[in-house]
Amino acid sequence: MRIALLACFILLIGGCTARPDIQADNTQELKVAAERPQAYLPKLQGKRVGLVVNQTSKVGDSHLVDYLLDKSINVARIFAPEHGFRGDHDAGAHVNSEIDAATGIPITSIYGKFKKPPVEMLQQLDVVVFDIQDVGVRFYTYISSMHYMMEAAAEAGIQFMVLDRPNPNGRFVDGPILEPEFRSFVGMHPIPILHGMTVAELAQMIKGEGWINQAQALDLVTVPVANYTREMPYSLPVTPSPNLPNDQGIGLYPSLCFFEATPISVGRGTDFPFQVIGFDDIPLGEFAFSPESRPGSALHPKLEGKQLLGIDLRDSTKRGLDLSWLVNAQQQFAEHDMSLFTRPDFMDKLAGTDALRKAIEAGQSPAQIKQSWQPDLAKFKKQRQPYLIYP
Repeated sequence: MRIALLACFILLIGGCTARPDIQADNTQELKVAAERPQAYLPKLQGKRVGLVVNQTSKVGDSHLVDYLLDKSINVARIFAPEHGFRGDHDAGAHVNSEIDAATGIPITSIYGKFKKPPVEMLQQLDVVVFDIQDVGVRFYTYISSMHYMMEAAAEAGIQFMVLDRPNPNGRFVDGPILEPEFRSFVGMHPIPILHGMTVAELAQMIKGEGWINQAQALDLVTVPVANYTREMPYSLPVTPSPNLPNDQGIGLYPSLCFFEATPISVGRGTDFPFQVIGFDDIPLGEFAFSPESRPGSALHPKLEGKQLLGIDLRDSTKRGLDLSWLVNAQQQFAEHDMSLFTRPDFMDKLAGTDALRKAIEAGQSPAQIKQSWQPDLAKFKKQRQPYLIYP
């Protein structure tokens, strides 16, 4: 138990960015931070606690809210990100502020217009705890919500605690670095699409690099995962959002999300979202499927009710960022005098640059495009090094 005991004491208090000496022992069980109560409960006792949580915020079989209440922690407010507190809202759907029926705790939406709570609300708390399972992709919006909540905590002068969880795409660092003019809620930081960091590591980088207002004033505490390395495969025990239902979809998401800026379906409204691609007017393959409306995960999905032909990727072993499907689709659309990027502005926001779209439209190969990223990726890896927690 020596490793687990050492990890219990590794709390980066006050935003210290020095890398803790965590050595993973594969003979011991991985424990997410929420399952290491001795590392954070003492810091919450007697305090007014706000929680940034969703359906992935579990301590064993219990939700973190219920677990903390059972431990007599004063949970004063819940902040709900995209997909809602219970994770039952479709992507982009409006999330209401309400009262949690089970506990009577007020819920404040931080998705939509109200991304950052007012200082007055945060000053009614002593600490905000962030515990959400991320998938390690820049345009997955939970890290944007974390950014705004960190900034709000800094401005209110209260503590911000991150209970860490593994990154299922943690072994990959790939994609263009976001350029400032393409900053949006689907990309807020000058990091690559696949950054290879956990949310706690990224929180340290956000503070250390001054990417939020009053960054140096933020009292940041991070509680690590015990017995974890970034190369370790990790199967998510709870679906992180309605359209990423399994490990396959999570692994393909970095590559297939770009199709959201095109007329092509990625399987929203089917049993296999982000595991297929297909179109009606141009057969992209031989696999047939038809999207249908599914409240809570895909209300009126793209190409609803149409018979699509495309590619079934449910058995694909490709991971990381694969541009071949996008490049091939561009070639097929060009042959039919059709435009692939019907939402070019959104494509550029997802990519964090217009260079990727222009390179694909110019006919560059995936290898040529990826080669253009390498100098910036090398700089990023060096820049992130002081903030890394895990070997």
